[in-house]
Amino acid sequence: MSVDPALRTAALASKAWPYEEARRVLKRFPQGKPGGAPVLFETGYGPSGLPHIGTFNEVLRTTMVRRALEEMADMPTRLVAFSDDMDGLRKVPDNVPNQAMLAEHLGKPLTRIPDPFGKYESFAHHNNAMLREFLDRFGFEYEFVSSTTMYEGGQFDEALKGVLRNYQGIMDIMLPTLRAERAATYSPVLPVSPKSGIVLQVPVTVVDAEAGLVSFEDEGETITQSILGGQAKLQWKVDWAMRWVALGVDYEMYGKDLTDSGIQSGKIAQVLGGRKPEGLIYEMFLDEKGEKISKSKGNGLSLEEWLSYGTEESLAFYAYREPKSAKQLHLGVIPRAVDEYFQFRGSYAGQEIEKKLGNPVHHIHNGPGGSNVPADVPPVTFGLLLNLAGVMGPHATAPQVWGYLGNYVPDATAATHPELANLINLALAYNRDHVAPTLQRRKAEGIEIEALKRLDAELAPLPADAPAEDIQNIVYEIGKTGGFENLRDWFKALYETLLGSSAGPRMGSFIALYGIANTRKLIAEALA
Repeated sequence: MSVDPALRTAALASKAWPYEEARRVLKRFPQGKPGGAPVLFETGYGPSGLPHIGTFNEVLRTTMVRRALEEMADMPTRLVAFSDDMDGLRKVPDNVPNQAMLAEHLGKPLTRIPDPFGKYESFAHHNNAMLREFLDRFGFEYEFVSSTTMYEGGQFDEALKGVLRNYQGIMDIMLPTLRAERAATYSPVLPVSPKSGIVLQVPVTVVDAEAGLVSFEDEGETITQSILGGQAKLQWKVDWAMRWVALGVDYEMYGKDLTDSGIQSGKIAQVLGGRKPEGLIYEMFLDEKGEKISKSKGNGLSLEEWLSYGTEESLAFYAYREPKSAKQLHLGVIPRAVDEYFQFRGSYAGQEIEKKLGNPVHHIHNGPGGSNVPADVPPVTFGLLLNLAGVMGPHATAPQVWGYLGNYVPDATAATHPELANLINLALAYNRDHVAPTLQRRKAEGIEIEALKRLDAELAPLPADAPAEDIQNIVYEIGKTGGFENLRDWFKALYETLLGSSAGPRMGSFIALYGIANTRKLIAEALA
C-alpha cells in the first residue's frame, strides 16, 4: 500500500507494540526477503473445540503486526491461518452435542470424524467453518490452510522425508524433555493405523527415509507403511517446526503456555535446515475465576456471545490492549470495552501522528494511515444506555429507548444514527440477560433521605430540556454539602437507590436522558 512519508517516519519510531514486533521482522530481513518473496505471517488453530476469542485474538494481533510492517517498509506480506485438523481427537469437548458418537471416534483425525452438529462433512470442517465465518465477517485478509489438505495432498511430503532423514537429531532434542515413561514410547512420527484409522502413539523405525517408509506395531502386527500422502502426521512440536520450514514462516505469535514448546520447535526447525520465526509470546486470557480458557471446557466467551452484547470493534480493542498482561475474559468486561473503544476513537482525529500510532483504533481500523477510523462517535455512552435500560426493566424496547433519547439527542433516529441503533439493541440484550436479573433498588436511609429530597426539590423547577452539565452541577453540590464523608458515598447512594446498581453513569447525563419527571419518580420510590 502507498504510505505517506510522515506516517512511515512515525511508524519507524513508534513504541506501540505492533511496531515493536514489526521491527523484529525488519531486523530479520533488512534488505527484504530474498527474491522479493512476501514475509509470511502464520496463526495456528486447533479445531478440537469450538473457536473462542483467544483464537480470533491471534489472527487480529498478527494482522496488526502485519499492517505495522507494511507501514514501516515496502515489503509484500501474506497471512496464513493454519488449522491443525489432522490431529487425533484426544477427548470429547464438553460443549458439543452427540458426545457418545464422538467418543466412538476418539484418536482419529478431526477431519475423519463426523460432525456432531450434522452440518458439515467432519467435525473439523464444522469448526473450521465457524472460524472462517468470523474472520471473514471481521474483514481479515488471510489464506486458510488445512493441515489435512497439506498432508493428504503431498505438499508436506518432502518435509516429512526431512524429518526421517534427521530422525535421530530430533529424538536427541525431544527425549531429554520427556519423562522416562513417555520417552520409552515417544516417536516424532504418528502413523495412521490402516486398521482402525486412529493416529497411533507408538514407536516407529525408519525403514527408508527417501521413500518415506517406517515400520511400527499395530494390534500385535508389524506394519511397514509410508508416512506420505496423509498416512501419518507428526507430533505437534515436530509438526510445528516442520510447518515453519515447509511453508517458510517468518512470524508467529503464541501464548505463554507454549513458551517451552516454542523453544523445542525452534531447535527442531534448525535441525530441519530452517529458522524459528519471530513472534510475540502473549499472556493468556482467563475466565471469571482466573482460570485459563479452554476450548474443550468451553469456559470462555464464544465469538457469538461477545457479539450478542458488544461491538466487533470493542472485541478488537480488548484484544489489542497489553498483550503481555493476563486479562480476564467474561461478560462483565464487555461494557467497559465498548465505551473505552469509543473514548479512544473520539480523540483520534485531533491527535498528532505520533499519538495516533499509539492509539488502539489506528490498529483496529487498519486501513492506510488510519484512514478507516470513523470520524465521529455516538452521542451517548454504552454505559448510559445500560443504565437507562436498567430502570426501564427487562422488557424495554428499542422504540422506548429512542423516546427517551429525544430528551438528550434531538431528532435522533436509527436512520441518522445507525451505530447508536446497534448500541441500543446490544444494551437491551445485555440488560435483559445479565443486568435486570441482578438489579435491586434499595430504600434511602440516614443522610441519603435529606439529600434525595433536596435533589428532588432542585430538579422540580428545571425545564424538561435542562442541560446535563447544569444537572450534574446540582448533583455535585448536594454531594459536597450534604454531609457525606466523600462524593463517592453520595454517588454510590444514587446508584443503589435509583438504579439498583453499585456503579453507574455520570448522573447529570442520566437524568437528562431519562427525563427530569421520570427521575423524580425514581426518587419518590426510593423515599417511599
